[in-house]
Amino acid sequence: MSTLAIDIRLSRGDFSLRFDAELPLEGITAVFGPSGTGKTTLLRVVAGLEKGAVGRVALGGEPWQDTDRRVMVPAHARRLGYVFQEGRLFPHLSVEGNLHFAAERARRRDRSGHAGQGGRGGRARKVGARAASASDDAMSSVVRALDLKDLLGRKPDTLSGGEIQRVAMGRALLTAPRVMLLDEPLSALDVRRKAEIIPYVERLAGDFGVPVLYVTHNVDEVTRLASSMVLLAEGRLAAIGGVAEILERVELWPITGRLEAGSVLEAIAAETRDGITSLDVEGETMRVPALGVGAGTPVHLRVQARDVAISIERPERLSIRNVMPASLVSIEFTEPPFVELLLDVHGQHLRSRITREAVEDLGLREGQAVFALIKSVAFEGRLLN
Repeated sequence: MSTLAIDIRLSRGDFSLRFDAELPLEGITAVFGPSGTGKTTLLRVVAGLEKGAVGRVALGGEPWQDTDRRVMVPAHARRLGYVFQEGRLFPHLSVEGNLHFAAERARRRDRSGHAGQGGRGGRARKVGARAASASDDAMSSVVRALDLKDLLGRKPDTLSGGEIQRVAMGRALLTAPRVMLLDEPLSALDVRRKAEIIPYVERLAGDFGVPVLYVTHNVDEVTRLASSMVLLAEGRLAAIGGVAEILERVELWPITGRLEAGSVLEAIAAETRDGITSLDVEGETMRVPALGVGAGTPVHLRVQARDVAISIERPERLSIRNVMPASLVSIEFTEPPFVELLLDVHGQHLRSRITREAVEDLGLREGQAVFALIKSVAFEGRLLN
């Protein structure tokens, strides 16, 4: 696992970015925050596209930028795969042409890296042949993994938004990147299209082993895709850490979104029947709208605090299907009239937001055994899994 070290300052008009952190690059790391807080700017700094940025950027100890030492590795030499919001495919080339362009670029780079090792003689030709073979293998792998075979002969203006982003990811992968940068690639897609393309995003880190920095302001995308996140607020680093840890922190809810606030449960999918998937959460059963995944598939389930009700007795003959025994860890009195509860469900955390009146009427106290009630329909229209 490599580390991306960023210590950078950038001022532009009324906006300023100050960021100093080391990001462990493993899997998918979400860069999250409200619009205008500097997420895209941070990605552009990493890519070497912000000429006004001052400071240092280094991957695994290798400096990409160090203004004190006058080091500035150009964007094309950083071996980054960049996927923009709108895909930015070459309109005059077919899908296959766009992919070949990226593969040929990587091939030329590899070839130039062996300059001086045989010149124009036999060794150089052998290096070129190996690079061509590797490029062909990479093309086949990318086409297969991203299901692009049926799109190869089409032009970008005939593709849907989701298809464009799949091709853009394929083109970025074929440059053999050390890191992938994805700048809100799903922002223009509806929930159904997002659900279709998200498995392909997961494959970037899973199947190809390329770490991903993923910019988004959508909490569902963070929960579904990322294992860690960087939280930005007004051009400053507000927090960095695991997704579940950050999303449940009350003091960060003004940034992550009070209405979106809650917890992330880790579950295992069981059977799907009649449009409902049963999930195993530490031996307890939860039911959510069908996920379309096989039994045994790990699932990350974001549960919003406002969707969790509390009972001090196990309810019977109730339409709410998800009833989970829990221990009340803490009671935090925040803005009237609400109270934030932290629950423990067999070692996992769950947040609940109820009124102060309810706390008093139920006589709730820390350490008390309670039952958390969650409607299955609370997950309708959400990016699950």
